[in-house]
This record gives sequence, C-alpha cells and structure tokens, in this order.
Amino acid sequence: MVLLLQRASSVPLHRQIYLALRATIIDAQMAIGARLPSSRVLAADLRVSRTTVLGAYGQLAADGFIVARRGDGSRVSGAVPRSAPTPQGAGLTGRAGGDAAGSPAMLSAFGARMVAVYRPPRGRSELRAVNAPVSFGCPPLAVGIPDLEAFPLAIWSRLANRQWRRNAVELLSPGDGAGYLPLRQAIAEYALINRAARCTAQQVIITAGAQQGISIAARLLLNPGDQVWIEQPGFTPARSAFLGVGAELVDVPVHAEGLDVAIGRTRAPHARMAFVTPSFQAPLGVVMSIRHRLALLDWAAETRSWIIEDDYNGEFRYDGQPLASMQGLEHPGALRVIFLGSFSKTMFPALRLGYAIVPPELAEPFALARLTDDRHSPTIEQATLADFIAEGHFARHVRRMRVLYAERQRVFLDIARRELGDLLRVDPAPAGMRLLGWLPTGISARRVADEAALRNVMVATLSRHRVMAENTDALLLGYVPFAAATARAALCSLGEAIKTVARESRDIATRRLGK
Repeated sequence: MVLLLQRASSVPLHRQIYLALRATIIDAQMAIGARLPSSRVLAADLRVSRTTVLGAYGQLAADGFIVARRGDGSRVSGAVPRSAPTPQGAGLTGRAGGDAAGSPAMLSAFGARMVAVYRPPRGRSELRAVNAPVSFGCPPLAVGIPDLEAFPLAIWSRLANRQWRRNAVELLSPGDGAGYLPLRQAIAEYALINRAARCTAQQVIITAGAQQGISIAARLLLNPGDQVWIEQPGFTPARSAFLGVGAELVDVPVHAEGLDVAIGRTRAPHARMAFVTPSFQAPLGVVMSIRHRLALLDWAAETRSWIIEDDYNGEFRYDGQPLASMQGLEHPGALRVIFLGSFSKTMFPALRLGYAIVPPELAEPFALARLTDDRHSPTIEQATLADFIAEGHFARHVRRMRVLYAERQRVFLDIARRELGDLLRVDPAPAGMRLLGWLPTGISARRVADEAALRNVMVATLSRHRVMAENTDALLLGYVPFAAATARAALCSLGEAIKTVARESRDIATRRLGK
C-alpha cells in the first residue's frame, strides 16, 4: 500500500492517513472484505508511530468504512457506497449525473447552456494559463491585465487607513444594495465630466464588475425566448449571461464602424435588447461611429428596446479624449441605455468594483436585484475608492496610464515588426489594452497558441469570440504591463511557435500531395 504523507502540512498525519484510505475504499480500489495492513506494519512502512495509524483506523471504523474484529484485523465494510463511472452524456447536459463529490453537477437546461460558453475544447495554452507561474499576475502577452506596478499603491493605502481611523464602525456595518452613497456620488460626477453621462447618484448602482451588471440586467429585463442583439465577434461572458436566462442570441456583425444596425433590424427587428461595446469593441477594437450610435438609439426609441452599453476599455483612448457615452447623448433612445463601467482594468483586477448607470425607473429594481446576488461589495473598498475618485487621484492615474500605454503600444509594434516580420501582422489600436495579430493564411491560431504556451507565452485566439468570417487566424496580444525586454523575449518565442506550426502545415500539405 502506497500512501504519500505531507509531513510539512498543517493536516495531522493520522488525518492524512484516514483521508487517503477513505478515498481508496470509496473509489473501489480495495474490494469489499479486503484486509487492511496491520497497524504495526503500516506504521513501519510510513515511518510513523503506531498510535497515529490506530487513530486513522479508529476514525475509519467509526465512520463505517472498515470493520475491525479481534483476531481478524480490519477489513473493508460491505456497507460502503462506491463511486461509479459517470454515465455517457451525464453532467452538464442536465439529463444525468451523480451527487458524489467530484462528479458532474446536474444543471438546468439554461445552466448547461450558460456554462457551455466557457467550455470550448481546451488546448494546451488554456491549461497552461491556469497554472503558469508568474511574478506579477499574468504571463507574457496575456490580455486584460493593467500595469499593476504603476498603480499608486501608497496613495491607496493611505486613503484606506484614513477610512479605518475615521469611519471604522460605519465600515463594519451592513451596506446598501445600491452601494456606498459617497462612491455613487463620486462616480456620477466623474461620469458627467469625463464621459458626458447624464445621471444622478440615485441612478448609479455599485456592482462587482461589469459582468455582474450584465447578469442583473439580463435577469431583470429578459424573458425566456426574448431576442438579444449581440456583436459578432463579441464578448463571451455576455453571451453566457443572456443564455443563462433563456434569451435567443441574434449575432449581428461588426465592421469598421461598429455594430451593423441595419443587419440587426433585418434579423430581429423587435429584439428586446442589444449589447454593444461602442468605445472599444471587444475583441476587434473598432470604435462605433456616431452614425451607427444614433441609428442604434433610433431603433431603441422606436421599439422600446434596451441597450447595454459596456464601456469596455473606454478610458484608455490614445487619439484624443475618451468618447462621450451613448447614454449621455441628447436622444430619446438614450433613456433606454444601461451604461456599465468597471475599475478592474483602470486600476487593478482584484478590486472587483464596477457600476451601472441605469434609467431612473430601473434604479430600485437594480438595487434590489443586487441584494439577491451578494448584497453589496466590501464597504472599505467602496469608501477608499470614493476618496480616490473625489480627490482626483483616479483621473490623474488614468491620464498617466494613457501616456504609458500609448508608449508601450508604440514600442511593442516596433518590436513586433522587427522580430516577427511577415510571420504576424500586428495592427495598431486607437484605444484599449490589446492588439490583434493576423497570421498568414493557412496557419492555425489554435495551434500557434498551444505552441506558444509550451514556451510560457500566453496568447488568446480571435476564434474564441465566435468569429464566423472566413479568416479567423488571428491572435489577441496583451502589451500594457510588459517592458520592452519582456515584450521582445515573448515575441521571439511567439515567432518560434509560428514557425513550428508553419512547418507542420507544410508537412501535412506535402503528404497530401504525395497521396
């Protein structure tokens, strides 16, 4: 019997032996009636005291996993339920599945559809992404992570400490579903000045990020079967939220001016909702033109449909100031807009604070729906963020990051041209925190991502965003947290990965011609 003990673990040795033997019995690796080693033999094998083994055996007997008889030793009980292989088709289909620990859960039909968005075939790159050892939170070229070292942590710490000194009792008290009022006031003022939004603090609902805002809007406003326009390619987590409530997704293509409203009207003229990322489209990075914004607002006003305006990376615009929000335009359709913002990318991902600016009639329902989720975000973080915004630190930080990220992009593009040449065409972007890299025809982006992962470089593929166009051989490249030396090393490794896949493609083509 091979049992591996972790002697440096905080779990006592007798407990480790108990857990290991219990798992072996439940998994049917020991037959009913099989005799366990004597306590003396097992203690000698494991180099522990006999008392430690007797403690584990005593707990197994008390729990009914073994039966101990004088003169016959300890044997596996016949009353122990055994794990069974999961039937084919079980688990996420909602049709079958077990209740044992580790077995797939029996989900509802909507639940299965919702999580299926996140369960495409996983290549080596995604598996590596979960466990890749990194020093500052993301491996080279990973998307969606700001420069954490540039965040003014000293200022943030000082503001948090001041809040604890002044308002300790208030910070420990239950919060409001709508959020901490001073933070809502600070966001309303900031959004008015910087995004031309039209709102009061009462229309601002604090969320745990933009995704929670999408989920709440979906649950409040959509019935099963309602149609939702969604950008193609688009933001995968939004698809999950809409599918989870049983909505019918209507894919509307994105071109150089953003969502094609005319095609949306043709495919689903009376859709209940449209989801858009107009300031920096996820994932293509285009900006929705004013012509298309007004056309979308016209449609919402005519049909009394809702628009979710996700301000994805909208703060980081490098050609001039950030664009005004659709929510703030002088148009009847703007009264149908829910504007979503998040601080995860402008500040740091672990903050998990965002906001929704909702029409006045939705303010109370949104706040009550937030209560059903997780009641409210941590008050200390809301209070600290309120001061961070009100005292101007947030605006200054965003301005500094615009300058830094613009320079990072310039350097990254220059390195990519020198190191990759014709292997990858990387296009500049007017905003955001990622770039698109286009591979030569016939080179699989999925295979390149897998090969890059073997070199500890993480790149996402455009095809993950459900692109239906002919050419989907493109990669999404993060660049903002990486200094020039890191970017150069990562792009060199990416070039080697592309060359490997190109050789594979040539070999396959040669073999086919030989046949």
